[in-house]
Amino acid sequence: MDEASDSVFNESDFSLIRKDPNPDGIGKDPDPDGIGRDNDPDNPESPLNGTKRFAHLWVLCENCYGLNYKKFLMSRLNTCEYCGWHLKMNSSERIDLLIDPGTWEAMNVSMFSVDPIEFHSEEDPYKDRINSYQKETGLTEAVQTGMGQLNGIPIAIAIMEFQFMGGSMGSVVGEKITRLIEYATKRSLPLIIVCASGGARMQEGSLSLMQMAKISSASYYFQTEKKLFYISILTSPTTGGVTASFGMLGDIIIAEPNAYIAFAGKRVIEETLKTTVPDGSQEAEYLFDKGIFDPIVPRKFLKTVLSELLQLHGFFPLNPKFIK
Repeated sequence: MDEASDSVFNESDFSLIRKDPNPDGIGKDPDPDGIGRDNDPDNPESPLNGTKRFAHLWVLCENCYGLNYKKFLMSRLNTCEYCGWHLKMNSSERIDLLIDPGTWEAMNVSMFSVDPIEFHSEEDPYKDRINSYQKETGLTEAVQTGMGQLNGIPIAIAIMEFQFMGGSMGSVVGEKITRLIEYATKRSLPLIIVCASGGARMQEGSLSLMQMAKISSASYYFQTEKKLFYISILTSPTTGGVTASFGMLGDIIIAEPNAYIAFAGKRVIEETLKTTVPDGSQEAEYLFDKGIFDPIVPRKFLKTVLSELLQLHGFFPLNPKFIK
C-alpha cells in the first residue's frame, strides 16, 4: 500500500464502477454517435488530447466521455447532458443545492489537523499535504458542517468534501461531525449528512478509526434517546469507515444514481481474496435491489424529497409560504 495515499482506496477503485457497454466488443457499436471515440483522452486522434488548458471551460463525463460545457453543467446540477450520469459535486455546490439562500451558518470552520501521530512519509509531509489541499479547496478540512434552512425547515447538515484528501475521515472530520450532532441534539433539529469519502485517513492511524465509534455513539443518542430524525445521503464514492459507521445509520438512507458504495474497493477485494467481483455489484442500483438503503433520488428531486420527508417526521418550515 502506498503510504502517501489518503485511504485504503484510490481513484482507480472508483473508476471501476463504469459499465462497459459492450464487454465482448462483438455485434454492436457501443458508441454509435462517436462521443466516446472522439473524446477519449487516451485516443491520440481525440480533440481532447493536449487540450487540458481548456479544463476551466469543459468537463469530461467519466461515463461516456462526453464534453460538457461547465456553465451548462452547473445549471444541470453536474449531470451529463449526453448520458445523464451524475458527476461529482463539491461540498459548496451541495450547500447551494440543498440550503435556502442566505440561511447557511457554518460551524467550526477554524478546526484543522495538526499531524497528531507525526506521520512519516517519503513524499510530502502530512502537514504540507493538508496545507496544499486547504489552498486548493478553500476549506480547512474534508467536511463542512453548519446550520441552514431547507425549504424553510431548520436543519443541521454535514457535507463531506471528496476533493480534500479523498474525503478521508480524520480526527477533525470526526470531531466536526460529532459536534454538529450534539448541537442538533440540544436544539432538537433534524440531521442530514452527505457522505463522500474514501474511508478513514491512514495518516492519523487509530485516531481516525476511533471517529467511527465516536460519531456512531453521538448518532445513537440523537436517534434512540432523543428520538430525532437523521437522513444519510450516500454519494459517489462512499466507502471504508464511513460506510461502516454513520453512513449506514440514518433513519432514512438515500443514494444518488450510479453512486459507488462499498466497504473495500473492487481491486482490494480481488487481490486479497483472489476472486472476481461482479461488475456493478458496488453500484447504487444493484445495492438498492438488495435492500441496502431506501430510495435512489436524482439530484433535481433531492431537495423536494428531503423537504417532504422532514415534514412527514414532524419538522415544518419557519416561513408559512413553504407549507403546501
